[in-house]
Amino acid sequence: MPRVVVDVMPKPEILDPQGKAVLGALPRLGFSGVTDVRQGKRFELEVDGEVTDAVLEDVRRMAETLLSNPVIESFTVHVNDAVEDQPAVTGTAAGA
Repeated sequence: MPRVVVDVMPKPEILDPQGKAVLGALPRLGFSGVTDVRQGKRFELEVDGEVTDAVLEDVRRMAETLLSNPVIESFTVHVNDAVEDQPAVTGTAAGA
């Protein structure tokens, strides 16, 4: 089944306390070189049939009305391409 991905991020002018907490923790864990962190959300929607312009428009409306808060967040919608979307590094949390 095709998968459409919606990535939601806080708008640049909105404070991101979770991102700041991660940024502060990285050096304490021995990681360096990161100058900013913004934390967002990712939604993966499996859809029936072909992903058409109408389907993408429906997903955009979903993102505007349910998946994001348009006052403080922005979003992008794209079709998941199984070849391009393969992560370079994968892992699981310890104890998972």
